[in-house]
Formats: sequence, structure tokens, C-alpha cells
Amino acid sequence: MPPHSIGSGTLSFGLVSIPVKMYTAASSANVSFNLLHEKCGGRIKQQMMCPTCNVVVERSSLVRGYEFSKDQYVRFTDEELKSVEGEASEIIDIAEFVPLDQVDPIYFEKSYYLGPDKGGAKAYRLLCDAMAKTQRVALAKFVMRGKESIVLIRPSQDGLMLHTMYFSDEVRDFGEVDKGADASIRPGELDLALKLIGELSNDEFKPEQYEDEYRGRVLAMAQEKVEGKEITTTGPRVERTQVIDLMDALKQSLERRVGQEGKAATKKPAAKAKRTTPTKESKRASR
Repeated sequence: MPPHSIGSGTLSFGLVSIPVKMYTAASSANVSFNLLHEKCGGRIKQQMMCPTCNVVVERSSLVRGYEFSKDQYVRFTDEELKSVEGEASEIIDIAEFVPLDQVDPIYFEKSYYLGPDKGGAKAYRLLCDAMAKTQRVALAKFVMRGKESIVLIRPSQDGLMLHTMYFSDEVRDFGEVDKGADASIRPGELDLALKLIGELSNDEFKPEQYEDEYRGRVLAMAQEKVEGKEITTTGPRVERTQVIDLMDALKQSLERRVGQEGKAATKKPAAKAKRTTPTKESKRASR
């Protein structure tokens, strides 16, 4: 089934306007659960309660409050918030082009596919091919659901993708985190680490080889419960032994890697047993 467009807009590239449609590129596939009452199995409904008045509050009685100091709020109406929203616009106005490797992935928030809308195929292809040839991505501002966002547009899989991004003041400072700068690396440890990385390296990323095994086990267990079958569980998790010496850990990892490759190379399919025709003597013995 083809993806369903979640909206449309116009990608502005200088004096060129490209009508586009937007599609959700990815969504979480986590297994979700509902909370049930253990006694009767009924699904639980959540209620909002005011601890000051000790009463259940209906949604129609709620107002928004901004906490400017501890337990101190100023109130906002929906009309007031609407008045300061970004002006609704379908224009994605490109501000600049930059190399993709200059944008840290930490800024990426959500991903969308962009496809050409009616009459926009040629201009869409022109921009996509030009960006791919120059190895540049576009940065623009876009108002989505009243919220102004900075977005990055990049060529991918012979088309264009749009990523909403965090603003710089929304990304926490990594400089405040201890990165082990005082740790001393012994001679040879870096060489072993580089060698191990080389042993585990591939030339391309194949996402299909990674699966959510936990989700698979949960869904399999759910199906067994639906069918009323006996539930089987995996054995206890084997804890990794703590290796104190870093050099020994690197050496053991390399030895294990080389050993696995050696076994795979020398392993041969088992030879089939030859079928023999029974002799007269063997027939007599079997009688």
C-alpha cells in the first residue's frame, strides 16, 4: 500500500517554486499495552484530579499555566497562544546550502519523505539532482502546526527527505560531560583497538540485518497466550565477566574474532553415507 500524504507545501528555491507532498518516513513499532484492573480485567481510565480541591476535574475546566517561579503561574488562553503562533504558511523557504557532514545528527528530530505534487516533477528532479551533484543539503524554516521549525532537506534514494531539527538552544552542551580526558592509554592499546575495529568493519550499513528481538519475543508470547498455549521463557541472562585489563580485553576480542572466522572457513558440509547393496551373507545374518 503506498504511503498516505500527511500534507502539502511549496519548496521555494530562489525564484523556483516546487509543489511537494509530505509523507511520514518512519514510525515507532514498539509494543504497546493497556492497563487493566487485575480483578475484573476492565480497562483503566485515567482521571485528572486537583489536589487542592480534592475533586476530579473535567478537561473543559482546565486552563494552561506557565510556571515562572516555584508554584507560581501565569495563565494563558487558547486565543492568546494562537495570536503568537507562527503565521500559517505552506512555504518552505530555503535559506542556505551546506555540506551534510557539517550538520551534527544530534540536531535531527523527525524525518519525512518529500515527493513532487502536481506540476512539480521537473523542478523537484532539478533540485534533487543538483543537490546530489554538489553534495549539499538545504536549511530552511517551516511552520508546522503553529510551531516554527528549522528543517534540513537532503537528497536520498533518488528523492528528497525533510528532517525537522532542534534549535541550538534545545541541544544540551556536551562540554559539561566528563569524557575521560585524564585517562592514560598504554602503548599498543590504540593499535589493538584499531585492529579490532578493522576486523568488525564493513563497507556499508545494512539496516535489515538488525531486528528488534525483544518485540518479536513479546509478540510471540502474546500469540501463545491468545492460543492458550504453554508459555516458554528464555534462560537466565548470562552476565558478562568484568575484564579489568583493557589490553587483555582487546587481545581476547581479536582472538575470538579470528577463531570464529577460522571455524567458518574450515567448516565443510558433512559427507553423505554411501548406500550399499546388501550381500547374501548379510541377508542370512539378519534372518
